[in-house]
Amino acid sequence: MENINRIELQGRVGNVRTNEYNGSKVANFSLATETYYKTRDGHAISETTWHNIVAWEGKETMDVERISKGMAIYVTGRLRASKYTTTEGTEKQFYEVLANKVRILEDEPSVEM
Repeated sequence: MENINRIELQGRVGNVRTNEYNGSKVANFSLATETYYKTRDGHAISETTWHNIVAWEGKETMDVERISKGMAIYVTGRLRASKYTTTEGTEKQFYEVLANKVRILEDEPSVEM
């Protein structure tokens, strides 16, 4: 059996932080995705989910320093869970998407009908 760990997200960028490690650039940013649905009684609901993204600059990820708050972004990657212990001794777990492809959607030409 083959294991699959792939995630695709499209949304708007929140906070962005870029750094450089050993000559390679990396962007850590939050991405908001929205889901719309109707309740049984017909009320429209919008649900926003925030995702933590880690994108290293490379072949499929453009210049990560171009990523800025409010941009429409498409990301593919894999989900990673990490654990750490706080200074108070409490164990915490968080999830992040390790991006292998990042596209800025505003860069793509729009199709006119």
